[in-house]
Amino acid sequence: MRRLLALALGLVMVIVPNRIVEPAERLAFENPETGRLRRWTLSIARLEGLVFVWLLGRHPEHASILKRPLSVLSLVMALVPRQSLAFGLDLAYENPDELEVKSWILPATRVLGACYLVAGLAAVRATGRGDGESAPNG
Repeated sequence: MRRLLALALGLVMVIVPNRIVEPAERLAFENPETGRLRRWTLSIARLEGLVFVWLLGRHPEHASILKRPLSVLSLVMALVPRQSLAFGLDLAYENPDELEVKSWILPATRVLGACYLVAGLAAVRATGRGDGESAPNG
């Protein structure tokens, strides 16, 4: 069921990324109408959704390619959330300095990074080190 929901979310990202971006902006910013997305932002969101759907659609084990990069990203989000947020805004918006991020976004970035890291470590542990090795018995 989780895989089906993840595939559906990926398809939404491919087909109508603005249906995810616009509500996220309203949740995250005090002044969402001020943000000017870079011209490539929605295209990158589509590409992200396409890769996500492709990896999950092939076989769940192929998604393990992402374990290490996502673990690094989640560690950065957990340890330096302010810089992570600034970097993401710089990538996505032409005017990141004009956006007023709501007060809960910075702690949420740290918590989300920590959650992703724990989930990633648990997945690596469950599959044995993430390199196709099986978990040791006993």
